[in-house]
Amino acid sequence: MTPTRATPEAGARPSEPRRPGRTRARGRRGRPNVLAGLAALVWLVIVAVPLYSMVTSTLRRTEDYLDAGPLDLPTAPTFENYLSVVDKGFVQALINTVLVTVATVALVLVVAVPAGFAVVRSRSRLASTGFRLFLLGLAIPAQATIVPVYLMITRLSLYDSLLAVVLPTAAFALPVAVLILSSAMRDVSEEVYEAMALDGASTTRVLFGLVVPLSRAGITTVGIYTALQAWNGFLFPLVLTQSEDKRVLTLALWEFRSQFGVNVPGLLAAVVLSGLPIFVAYLFARRALVNGLMGVGGK
Repeated sequence: MTPTRATPEAGARPSEPRRPGRTRARGRRGRPNVLAGLAALVWLVIVAVPLYSMVTSTLRRTEDYLDAGPLDLPTAPTFENYLSVVDKGFVQALINTVLVTVATVALVLVVAVPAGFAVVRSRSRLASTGFRLFLLGLAIPAQATIVPVYLMITRLSLYDSLLAVVLPTAAFALPVAVLILSSAMRDVSEEVYEAMALDGASTTRVLFGLVVPLSRAGITTVGIYTALQAWNGFLFPLVLTQSEDKRVLTLALWEFRSQFGVNVPGLLAAVVLSGLPIFVAYLFARRALVNGLMGVGGK
């Protein structure tokens, strides 16, 4: 005699078995992480308070800043500090910095893109030796080479020119650029390379038609990193330039320190104006910068 099974009533849905593991996982995901929230709040305060103090201080006069302190709101906001900075040669320094940054980024990309492609695709000992030499450049600080660089620039008759700043800045940015681009170009699958080779594509076509479009994140990362290095460079402009019309922003800020004296709001206004362009560029390209740096060191 076979046992009879109870059949569900019409219209009733069979109950699903409970999964305690999934229920506990949902509960854990729904709980707020109080410690992480407090840490994020503390970090926000650490970052926001100096920015708030710097921006609001630029809208004050010197006597108001000294009397009220850096954290008070300005009672009578003024833009005199920004106008004073512009009158003291800030525009020329900004133009020089833009020229140095654009030229350095262009020079680094022109050299680093083919170099990274050669490191990835070439099987010769020369390519591997060149890659090791590039990596060796990561261990050499710029301060240790400033005397040889000065002698080379003077013998090339480039002293007191913007090109004298561009060349060494690009040279010291190349090791990191080649490292990032070689890591990005290794992400291109071998099957795609073989397909291009079967189609009879030349090396130049493979580089510019395949590798460069697929390595856009790495190229963007190199461009932003090099731009930051060139924009914030101080040592090479200080040693390799002399004229006022060849000053970049970092050197101009150094001069503003002595010109303004105790005028802290005027000096902070120059700092805000000098950092604003590169900050805007970072906002538009921050995602590509993070994506490009995530692949470095993982190959």
